[in-house]
Amino acid sequence: MSQFTHSFPAARGVQAGRPCYVAMCPLRLIPKIFLFDEDEVPPELRAQRTLNKARIPEITSYLVDNASSYTLSAMTASVDGQVHFEPSSDTGLGQNLGTLSIPMDAQILINDGQHRRAAIEYAIQENPELGYDNIPVLFFIDEGLERSQQMFADLNKHAVRPSDSISTLYDRRDSLSELARRMVKEVNAFSRLTEMEKSSISNRSTKLFTLSAIKNASKALLAKGKGDPIDDSETALAAAYWTEVAANMPDWQLALDKKASTSELREQYIHAHGVMLQAMGSIGSDLLVRPRKQWFSTLKGLSKIDWARANDAWEGRAMHHGRISKARSSVVLTGNYIKQQLGIPLTPSEQEYEEALKK
Repeated sequence: MSQFTHSFPAARGVQAGRPCYVAMCPLRLIPKIFLFDEDEVPPELRAQRTLNKARIPEITSYLVDNASSYTLSAMTASVDGQVHFEPSSDTGLGQNLGTLSIPMDAQILINDGQHRRAAIEYAIQENPELGYDNIPVLFFIDEGLERSQQMFADLNKHAVRPSDSISTLYDRRDSLSELARRMVKEVNAFSRLTEMEKSSISNRSTKLFTLSAIKNASKALLAKGKGDPIDDSETALAAAYWTEVAANMPDWQLALDKKASTSELREQYIHAHGVMLQAMGSIGSDLLVRPRKQWFSTLKGLSKIDWARANDAWEGRAMHHGRISKARSSVVLTGNYIKQQLGIPLTPSEQEYEEALKK
């Protein structure tokens, strides 16, 4: 064992019959001791994917901008060297708590967390104080390339990305997520008919909208980008708009009163799908610049639109071959038809979509 070591407070455990150690590592040491394979190495000779440099600035900004409230999950690494674990006691719980020593000349290869490692390096350059924080690291003893590749596959194939709706529900930093949550609270139709956790609605669900769809539609409504501030007056304006939209949708009101089945509405009508909600957000962006009485009057025309999927006008717009489409072009073309029915002129770019549809 090398005379010089990195030492960390750690807990010892066993996974699949192999020893492993969870240690708290200072962030300032992460860029120095953790290696990742270079891009030029063929995939079959690497133990992880190529670093996606486009992801690094976002993680770096997250750390720097939220230095007092960020959260970093544990990294996983393999140590190609002989480690030493010194327990705090010979018996009891203390025999698995102690100090982990890793030779400085050992290669420590990241199995999971290479983007966090790179972001940490840049974040410390911007804010050196972050270097004194810690991140948990799960260390395994390296058993060769084949085992490391299998570890990478196992770690990633079972990772499940949270739905957009539940991310919106829990994200307290994002102004658009806060806007969506406010819409659910303040718009009666949304408060009782919104799926808060999933980004798709099952056939048996009693809901009509998803929180993520409300977020995207409200983003279009207020013409906001990621990170843009949203004040109370804008939130109130959005709530007023969606309340008025709902007031002119008789089927939504029937669903609210439990006089219509939401599953039947989804099966038979366009207005029970996210493509319509997104389109109404874009339409609202044009309407809100007008006096409130004028757009209130315009929205009354929603009740006269034939929303049935059997209406041939929706094919090629909200539907393709009878299936609902969420594509950007579908949102625009759905909005175009609604605008035409409400007597709202199309923009030049929207007119281009119409010309393309006719070809």
